[in-house]
Amino acid sequence: MNPSLKLALLVLIALEVSFTQVWSVNVALIVVSLGLMLVNHIAWRRLFWLTLIPLIFASTLVWSLMLRGNASNHFLLVLFTRMFVYVYMGGWFTLTTNPLWLTHSLEQNAKLPSKFAYGFLAAFNLMPKIQAEVATVRAAALMRGEMLHVWSPRLYFKVILAAMNWSDQIAAAMTSHGFVEGAPRTHAETVPLVARDWWLFAGSLVLVQLGLFIGLP
Repeated sequence: MNPSLKLALLVLIALEVSFTQVWSVNVALIVVSLGLMLVNHIAWRRLFWLTLIPLIFASTLVWSLMLRGNASNHFLLVLFTRMFVYVYMGGWFTLTTNPLWLTHSLEQNAKLPSKFAYGFLAAFNLMPKIQAEVATVRAAALMRGEMLHVWSPRLYFKVILAAMNWSDQIAAAMTSHGFVEGAPRTHAETVPLVARDWWLFAGSLVLVQLGLFIGLP
């Protein structure tokens, strides 16, 4: 499926699931997302973590609500499955979508301004550098006898300052390579948006609507 339509489908379904309480649709979405990840040969280790982490949080949430005793079993089941829907669908999207291809699609198909599209791509590609900067800041603090934990605001404040410096450097590099905001651009690779993509998008949405309609009390 076209990456832009894939992202739009993910957001729309997530919004609908957030405002409805049909656990059977949640289970169907979990099964479909898991099946799509298996078809795309996602590593079992990643599937394990995608299952374990939401299982911990969903179990904790349900357990805390059960202690209060004012939530029905139906509502608890909806909350439990809803968390897996978010994680599995998010995993399906992030693990099966090429960031560069998504950026090109957002720019060409969704008409997203180039500065936002390339800003998204720059932020994604800077993730390893950000992780290295976090490690450097923590190491520098340890040399001063100070421990910066992952929840320390000072750690992220320093990393944000470094990222602001990188953004200026990236903007200068793009300008030096001839990037002009708002100017007509050509593309070395074009992302097709064909009728099959629209049929898959519309068909998926219709199936979710039918499931929600049938499952509503």
